Amino acid sequence: MTTVNLDERITVNPNQCGGRPCIRGMRIRVIDVLELQANGLTPAEILEEMPDLEMEDLQAVARYAYRRLDHPVLAVAA
Repeated sequence: MTTVNLDERITVNPNQCGGRPCIRGMRIRVIDVLELQANGLTPAEILEEMPDLEMEDLQAVARYAYRRLDHPVLAVAA
């Protein structure tokens, strides 16, 4: 199994797509791919819909989302 380098696959440019994370500097936002996945498209269907993407891009999107959401939540006692 190949490890996906997020720094190479997910880019953030304040002058592109409102600073939202994109894939390899293209105007394909991470959220766009996540929305397609949430709507039930398979990886093959996403790659067909967006031919500039590669399977490693889809893996990077999943890993990026996971890392953004996997953070501890500390409860503060009142």
